Amino acid sequence: MPEGHDPGAARRLTVVSTEAELLAVSAAWDAALVDNDSGAVASFMADEWVFVSASGITPKAELTGWIATGRLAHHTMEPVGLPRVAILGDVAILTARKASSGTWDGASYTADEWISEVFVRRGGRWTCVLSHKAAVE
Repeated sequence: MPEGHDPGAARRLTVVSTEAELLAVSAAWDAALVDNDSGAVASFMADEWVFVSASGITPKAELTGWIATGRLAHHTMEPVGLPRVAILGDVAILTARKASSGTWDGASYTADEWISEVFVRRGGRWTCVLSHKAAVE
């Protein structure tokens, strides 16, 4: 092996670039949420996407419908600290803390939550198949 050759360097570079790509997708999704653009929001979700919270499971059509009608409006969505990204081939898990504000049924809200999202790379593009949120205590 040539001196200075690092056989794991290419893999580490791929992981770093994949992490950066996934973080960019997450940031763009957050921007679409704050823009309250239901079509753009939906484009980041696989058809089988679900949101899991303390109140149960919400499918993609229901959440994007709330955004389209204005029942749910996001005003801010900001990361708190650094996210964790685990890449498992064409599956990735993003875990982050996010603070947000908006309105639900016309009432203002603020939220500080931990979010875990499972992304799948299909056709060279990352889409989310599951989001789970839990309030920060």
